[in-house]
Amino acid sequence: MPELPEVEAYGRRIKDGALHRTIETVTLGNDTKHVELPGPEDRARFEGHQFTEVRRHGKYLFAGSATGPWMALHMGMAGSVRVYDAEDGNPDYARLIVAFEGSRRMAFRDPRKFGWVKYVDTPETEIEARELGPDALDLDADGFANRLEGGRGAIKSALMDQSRLAGIGNLWADETLYQTGIHPATKIPELSRDDISGLHKASDRILRGVCDVDAHYRELPDAWLIHRREEGYACTRCDGSIARIKVGGRSSYFCPKHQVEAA
Repeated sequence: MPELPEVEAYGRRIKDGALHRTIETVTLGNDTKHVELPGPEDRARFEGHQFTEVRRHGKYLFAGSATGPWMALHMGMAGSVRVYDAEDGNPDYARLIVAFEGSRRMAFRDPRKFGWVKYVDTPETEIEARELGPDALDLDADGFANRLEGGRGAIKSALMDQSRLAGIGNLWADETLYQTGIHPATKIPELSRDDISGLHKASDRILRGVCDVDAHYRELPDAWLIHRREEGYACTRCDGSIARIKVGGRSSYFCPKHQVEAA
């Protein structure tokens, strides 16, 4: 599932190729059954307007302008945004296509149909309606600690709780815990202040690092867990091996030798 860094990369595609261009049409693509997309009236609201800014909050992407309207996008399990020219043809799995004056196009792609696009009045109204916590990259150390305060469950589940902090999902929660040496099932009350401070530093560094390479995983350090998310792979931080367990119903990859579960 695209998380904060991946969605940031999609936002940059819009910024680089689709801002300040007048929208001619917003049309549905192919095989849109069971995909949440704006209806004819909402699609028509965008005609004649321009996207002048792009915002991201957690895993949610917003394109619009100060005077509106705004398009909200959520990638679901495998969605993405592509900006291209008409002569290149629409990409596979294009569920929504924005045609700008000239040949520029923007498509929302979603092979698995878990994502959605909708018209919203402002990003703030959607963020509030979905009860999202602060964006994970907007928190300082104290703010991060405050968002975890009072939690009783597993730290991995808390990191992925979008009402606590928005943007971290399964992939980057595992990476953060791997790099800090904390077992994913560790209960929040078992963590020290230093543990929580370390989690904040690691998550901030990891998320920014992935954003810096536009979420091209091959450009990330070889020692990261992202390159060995499979049982039995050698750990790069000790002589252990990668294992998989379920935490909060989600598969979690970790090294049981240096990420030791509390007794």
